[in-house]
Amino acid sequence: MTSEQPTHPEDGPGGLLGAARIRELAQRHGVRPTKQWGQNFVVDANTVRRIVRAGEVTAQDHVVEIGPGLGSLTLALLEAAGRVTAVEVDPVLAAALPGTVAEEAPGAAARLEVVHADAMSVTELPGPAPTALVANLPYNISVPVVLHFLETFPSIERVLVMVQLEVAERLAAGPGSKTYGVPSVKAAWWTDVALAGRVSRTIFWPVPNVDSGLVRLVRREPPQTAATREQVFAVVDAAFAQRRKTLRASLRSVAGSGEVAEQALLAAGVDPRTRGEQLDVAAFARITEELMARVTP
Repeated sequence: MTSEQPTHPEDGPGGLLGAARIRELAQRHGVRPTKQWGQNFVVDANTVRRIVRAGEVTAQDHVVEIGPGLGSLTLALLEAAGRVTAVEVDPVLAAALPGTVAEEAPGAAARLEVVHADAMSVTELPGPAPTALVANLPYNISVPVVLHFLETFPSIERVLVMVQLEVAERLAAGPGSKTYGVPSVKAAWWTDVALAGRVSRTIFWPVPNVDSGLVRLVRREPPQTAATREQVFAVVDAAFAQRRKTLRASLRSVAGSGEVAEQALLAAGVDPRTRGEQLDVAAFARITEELMARVTP
C-alpha cells in the first residue's frame, strides 16, 4: 500500500492527529501542557475539520493560526488553505511543527511558515497579506489577540476562533445582554460577530474545566466618525468601568465633569441616565465625537 502520508492506526480521519498520536508527539518532544501559555491540545480530528469549515477557509486564503501547539488544527488548515502561517510562542513547539507537518502531510509542508513569537508582539508576517485568522486560543489572551490582529492586519477578512465558552458568549453578545461588555463593543468596531457553535471540553488534552465556543467575526467598515478608534475605545472602557453607573456618571472621567458628559450625551441623542450595556458601537462613536468637541485638548 502506497500513500503520500504515513499512516498511524491512532490517527483521526484522513491522517489528522488523534489522541494517541498527540500524546506520542508530546512525549517525543518532551512537551507537557503548561498553564502559563494556556495549552490544551485538540485531540479530535472531526473538531478541527469543523473549525476549518466554520472558518470558510479556501485555497485562496493565507490563514494565520495562533498557538498551533502540536499541529492538530494546522494539518486541517493545510488541507483547505493555500498557505498557513503559524505563530507559536513556545520554542519547543515552534521548532517541532515543521517536522510534524513534513511527516503527516509532506505535500503541504512548503505551504507552512512557522513564526516563533508572542502573538501580541507580531506586527508583520512573511508572505502575502493574510486573509483569515483561525485558531484555538487560550482564554487569557483570546480577546486581546483577536483585537490586535484585526487592528494590525486590515487584510484579514474573517476570523474563526475557538475560545472558552464564556469568552465566546461575551464577544458575540449584543446590547442589553448580561454578557455584553467591552470585548463585545470593541470586536464590533471592526466586525460582525456571531457564535458559530459549542465545543465539548472532552476534545482537549488535558481536559479543561469548561466547554469552548466557536466565534465567527467578519470584517466590515468601522462606524463613520471624526473620533479616532483610540478615543472611542477609551470612552467604552470608561462606560463599563462601573456597570451600574449611568453614562453621565461613568463618563465624567473622560469628560472632565458630569455636566460636559451630559451635554455630549444629549447631543449624541443618548439619555444621560442610560448605562453602557444598552448601547451599540455606533452610539459610542457618536458620544465620543461629541465629547471630543467639548473637551479641551
